[in-house]
Amino acid sequence: MARTALVTGGTRGIGAAISIALRDAGYSVAANYAGNEDAAARFAGETGIAVFKWSVADYEACAAGIRAVEADLGPIDVLVNNAGITRDGMFHRITPDQWRAVIDTNLCGVFNMTHPVWPGMRDRGFGRVINISSINGQKGQVGQVNYAASKSGELGFTKALSLEGARAGITVNAIAPGYIATDMVMAVPEKVRDGIIAQIPVGRLGEASEIARCVLFLASDEAGFITGATLAANGGQYLS
Repeated sequence: MARTALVTGGTRGIGAAISIALRDAGYSVAANYAGNEDAAARFAGETGIAVFKWSVADYEACAAGIRAVEADLGPIDVLVNNAGITRDGMFHRITPDQWRAVIDTNLCGVFNMTHPVWPGMRDRGFGRVINISSINGQKGQVGQVNYAASKSGELGFTKALSLEGARAGITVNAIAPGYIATDMVMAVPEKVRDGIIAQIPVGRLGEASEIARCVLFLASDEAGFITGATLAANGGQYLS
């Protein structure tokens, strides 16, 4: 029987690439999304991947959404916490609402999604939790105090929870992508994009498919001895 994977923010950008890669590797895949109905419908139609709508910032919505996924596809073996938002601004101008929105989605969302699937993974003696953090959670970034804090928090979450899951057959790892050629990055002015690329030793943006391949490895049986790790995929821009 194919294992079941759930990808949050799984219908666009890096999340879409992860969902497709897992499907192609033989997983039964559910892709969560929060609000873009047109993109989700288009993704489902093009890929055949089941899509489910809820906000990862809402614990009860996550619990209900997970129940719906498991009713359709079976118990969740692989959880990819990919959903995230930005509300950028210099710290002296950032509002409490901008702070809370990012923390609630990016960091609390990881708890809200992982907590409901954890007991089942423990009972079955197998699980893979993969958290998509960011290079900016490792090194910080001007104008992204809220985002960097949330993504750094994901790394602490990963390390601590990995210790609790290890004896139960559950691995918990993080991936910290650098700058990836998503629609959002490609939409910035070319001059700004060229400045970003100039800081990347390999001389290019990453591809979403490269992050997806990292997920495939960490989700595999072959990665069972790797837990609590952060896999940096940033073209050498930041070395930790």
